[in-house]
Amino acid sequence: MNKLAEIFENNAAWAAKFKADEPEYFAELMEGQKPKYLWIGCADSRVAAELIMGLKPGEVFVHRNIANLVNFSDLSALSVIQYAVEHLKVEHVIVCGHYSCGGVAASVSGDGHGVVDNWIKPIEALAQTHEQELSALEGSAKLDRLAELNVLAQVANVKMTTPVLAARAANQPLEVHGLVHDFRTGLLKQLV
Repeated sequence: MNKLAEIFENNAAWAAKFKADEPEYFAELMEGQKPKYLWIGCADSRVAAELIMGLKPGEVFVHRNIANLVNFSDLSALSVIQYAVEHLKVEHVIVCGHYSCGGVAASVSGDGHGVVDNWIKPIEALAQTHEQELSALEGSAKLDRLAELNVLAQVANVKMTTPVLAARAANQPLEVHGLVHDFRTGLLKQLV
């Protein structure tokens, strides 16, 4: 018995629907990608970029990691940004976090989580920087605000990457946005 049978059935139905609705869809995908958007989001399985933005495959170039971090030592994220900005000529870089983020919660929990603790250290430092503001909040409101502050910090990091600085110097049309996704409503909220 094929353990991936459900996935193959779903895939066949998805491909058939696209072919029926847009007969040239797959041929157009073969011509290459021309997305307007680079999405830097959390690896959380509940935050699927194309779905929550109502876009199709090929319309968004996606990079995901735990807690949507953009670290200057992360060659994967930096390579994605460079490729998207320099070669794909995306017009928008979107950093999208989400409420109820496990990485954000783990960063301030005080519990050990293994190797991921090293990854989320920047969020822990961010919480310390904003301790006064965060201490006035409780429970999920505190973590939601920290998720927002994290998005804002990552937007600032994206703006300081070499490819984004070069694009701006060359007057290439490029905007950097910070969004947060709310599972309670399904809606995106723009922070910047």
